[in-house]
Amino acid sequence: MINSIVFILVAALGIGLFVWQIRKITRNINLGRDKVISGNTPERVNKLLLIAFGQQKMFKRPLPAVLHLFVYVGFLVINIEVLEIFIDGIFGTHRVLGFMGPVYDALIGFNEILAFLVIIACVIFLARRNITKVPRLTTSPEMRAWPKMDANIILMIEIVLMVALFVFNIADQKLHLLRGAELAGAFPITGPLVDLFGSNPESLHLIERTGWWFHIIGILAFMNYLPSSKHLHIVTAFPNVYYSKVEPKGQFSNVESITHEIKAMMDPSYQVPALPEGAEPQKFGVKDVEDLSWKQLLDSYSCTECGRCTSVCPANLTGKLLSPRKIVMDTRDRMEEKGESPLIFDPANYKTESERVKVTEERTLLRGYVTPEELWACTTCNACVESCPVNIDQLSSIMDMRRYLVLEESAAPASLNTMFNNIENNGAPWAFSPSDRFNWADNLFVASKN
Repeated sequence: MINSIVFILVAALGIGLFVWQIRKITRNINLGRDKVISGNTPERVNKLLLIAFGQQKMFKRPLPAVLHLFVYVGFLVINIEVLEIFIDGIFGTHRVLGFMGPVYDALIGFNEILAFLVIIACVIFLARRNITKVPRLTTSPEMRAWPKMDANIILMIEIVLMVALFVFNIADQKLHLLRGAELAGAFPITGPLVDLFGSNPESLHLIERTGWWFHIIGILAFMNYLPSSKHLHIVTAFPNVYYSKVEPKGQFSNVESITHEIKAMMDPSYQVPALPEGAEPQKFGVKDVEDLSWKQLLDSYSCTECGRCTSVCPANLTGKLLSPRKIVMDTRDRMEEKGESPLIFDPANYKTESERVKVTEERTLLRGYVTPEELWACTTCNACVESCPVNIDQLSSIMDMRRYLVLEESAAPASLNTMFNNIENNGAPWAFSPSDRFNWADNLFVASKN
């Protein structure tokens, strides 16, 4: 009875703290402007199944994809065993789902195999980050002290959680053997290790309880670490993929107020809709996080920091300053700076002023975190969007900040200003009078005559 009460209190504390942090993150996301995303439900569900659940984009790089699949499937399936632990903890039972017989045997056996594969995958991931040092994971400027440490912490936590599960299973099997009782479940990994902890019933009971409690408390602690970590994507990736863009990738959004003005210029009878009472005119583009949409802010909480976007960016590959991953990470940092730092464990303590990459003292996303040089380096090729495994639209934020520079500050590069002037004066990007536009065709005709 006392054990059940203690378990309920621990579980309530862990879940309550997690909900409290998620509410803070939700308020941060709601700093963004409203954006209605609806319709195309079948297409959105299809994306959710293929990209979020099916990990479709991960398999463009087979080795990390297979390793990630072990961890991902292990996370999903082992949660079934976590459900059993919760039931046992609340009601004081032991392996309460054992009544399922062969189904339970298969479930526990599959869990053990997956847990073992998770350990192997995490060890390889640690080696890739710390020994072979995959460039996109280690050497990019935005991969500062905290992102590198965060990934290592998560991988080590996952290994420890799986080891705790194995310790629990080994000691539990041995205790049942000593009692002459049959333990429900199949144990392909821990079965051969049943004598590892000796045959003292008291020691085995202590080890069994330690493994059980360590596993469940570790899961609760891991859950509360997630809001401080890039691994929050295991929660946010699913809604992020569902609400991701379904329009063609090359299709940009229009500023509604400009659209109304152009319609009025083209049709004098067109009535520009009045602003709702109390509403402010829409800002042209984005200067700070509240100018972004809630979906763009959700993007920043869904970033896995894998660097796939930056590794395929042609601007970055040719040595320019742009890194799509940095844009997303900067957005998240600025959002938490302006909103609420979510969190029980605050990674901001690991970010020095030099690591924040402030360009000016202006405390805004544009220029405070992201420079115009980065934005104008973008070729709008959508390679970053195509490569992102959770369908983040980095380009939309880049284009919105460009809009602010052009429409609010008239701060376009000289080459673009020349093009704008030509369009205004000549109706085309080139510095030729409209009357001379077909001279090339006349010259070609004359040359063909000769």
